Amino acid sequence: MKITMIGTGYVGLVSGACFADFGHDVVCVDKDAGKIAAIEAGTMPIYEPGLDQLVGTNAAAGRLTFTTDLPEGVKGADAIFIAVGTPSRRGDGHADLSYVYAAAKEIVESLDGPAVIVTKSTVPVGTGDEVERIARELRPDLDIQVVSNPEFLREGAAIGDFKRPDRVVVGTTGSERAISVMSQVYRPLNLNQAPLMFTGRRTAELIKYAANAFLATKITFINEMADLCEAVGAEVQDVSRGIGLDKRIGSKFLHAGPGYGGSCFPKDTLALVKTGQDYDAPIRIVETVVQVNDLRKRAMGRKIVKALGGEARGKTVALLGVTFKPNTDDMRDAPSLAIVQALEDAGAKVVAYDPEGMDVAAPMMPGVTMAGSAYKAASGADALVLVTEWDAFRALDLKRLASSMSAPVLVDLRNIYPVAEAEAAGFTVTRVGGKGSAA
Repeated sequence: MKITMIGTGYVGLVSGACFADFGHDVVCVDKDAGKIAAIEAGTMPIYEPGLDQLVGTNAAAGRLTFTTDLPEGVKGADAIFIAVGTPSRRGDGHADLSYVYAAAKEIVESLDGPAVIVTKSTVPVGTGDEVERIARELRPDLDIQVVSNPEFLREGAAIGDFKRPDRVVVGTTGSERAISVMSQVYRPLNLNQAPLMFTGRRTAELIKYAANAFLATKITFINEMADLCEAVGAEVQDVSRGIGLDKRIGSKFLHAGPGYGGSCFPKDTLALVKTGQDYDAPIRIVETVVQVNDLRKRAMGRKIVKALGGEARGKTVALLGVTFKPNTDDMRDAPSLAIVQALEDAGAKVVAYDPEGMDVAAPMMPGVTMAGSAYKAASGADALVLVTEWDAFRALDLKRLASSMSAPVLVDLRNIYPVAEAEAAGFTVTRVGGKGSAA
């Protein structure tokens, strides 16, 4: 089948490359000529493990091509996916759908025959209705079906998630042609027995937001349990394991830390809250999750100041990890941003190291010195803070780190190191939700 992917951001590029790897003929379209040229030269616009090889292999095989010419790109396509950004709109928190509607308009105006237009971008309930209205208004002569097909890709594990998904959700208005086309698009997943779930279009749009909001709620719940553990002298990792072994709850997303960030959870929870308000069906739990998570990030900065003895002015704090999670260079709503701001407000000097995110982080943290390694960041520092749980930080030489610092204070916001091990290396330890944590 011929598939056209509009947008070569995170979702568009990963999805396009994976569809091509399945054997489909894929054209990826983007207005940014510089980005297209870079991708064709082998330079990816995002960091995602294995993506450069996947793109290179399928481009060399002729299954994956790139263009800035949308009208040419959509010619003869069986399915046209819209995978453009839907950032939070300034002022009210609603998803900004201007890119989605602009893409839909250009697609419809360029069509030379029947088509299935698929919204892959995360969009609020009712977006597909508006895309369909645009199609009917501009090209009443064509059979254009509009489908919702939300993505469920984790940054850092997106290729595996696409090829071995928990489920594929397709929302339609019941069109047999749309169902047939989407079944063929995802037929390669039959071998993996991935559930292909057909629903109403509005239902599919809501599933994506509901899934992200639920996961964000689990993260926020265990973070609040961590605070309670610190107050009563319990251990959050044991609490997490104790409840996670219950199959009704599960262990995923029950790791206490500095709060969630990234490209999805912050904007999607906010958009879901706004949707609930618009339809007079407020989602109080998610409203609280958004508020608690925002407050938690800056609270981590105060936690670090407390570990420094309550005074950070003139002291140096080394951060290990600045991206919102490992295996990505994504800095969107990363906890490190709020932590750095809180530390700088308290008068501290901040040094940071991240395996992949420093180029993206540097302009967002102009006062932070970027170091060449974890050991260089720690040298001479008054506190070492583990912010992002990169694999490269899981087996550091703690004695070497402690001996190089002005004051061997470890603030482990991801609970990577056992307290006894870190203390044996010479550190005074502050953790999240357990022994060693600042009271």
